[in-house]
Amino acid sequence: MKTNLYIVGFMGTGKSAIGRKVARKFDLQFLDSDVEIEKKTTMTIKDIFRVHGEEVFRNMEREFVETGHPAQGCAVACGGGLVMQPGLLERLKAKGVLVCLFASTDSILERTSRNQNRPLLNVDKPEQEIRDLLEKRNAIYMRAGTGVTTENRSISEVAAHVCRIYRKEAAAFESRKSG
Repeated sequence: MKTNLYIVGFMGTGKSAIGRKVARKFDLQFLDSDVEIEKKTTMTIKDIFRVHGEEVFRNMEREFVETGHPAQGCAVACGGGLVMQPGLLERLKAKGVLVCLFASTDSILERTSRNQNRPLLNVDKPEQEIRDLLEKRNAIYMRAGTGVTTENRSISEVAAHVCRIYRKEAAAFESRKSG
């Protein structure tokens, strides 16, 4: 039985890339909340936003957290806005270990500019949108588990750091749960 790892943070901080590496290291199933929602709905996130709106998508994220993945043995890359929903940060903390990834606005813009499936960044001024969203979200991200910067670091370096955090915090999580 292995404690779930939830990787949170803004889009473009490396949640999926880091999550895959950590999952392989600990023999965990890797899940990306956005990909799981797309599979379930057979729609892209962009299309869900366009057809149903952000509120419906956020409800799908909540459902994923509550019942859409195994209770143990997973490394989950969470969508960037998932922890912004009331109560979901606390719910994830009750389910496993949280690590929050951070990067600068410039890095996020560079990393996300090649992907048109980012509905929140399909705007005239994506850099300003990133700044505005980070301003709204950073207080929550700062409370979302151990923070790790991905700025000027390789995926392997960040993954190794997250592995050390997971090893330590998963043991503490299991100890609290059983004691």
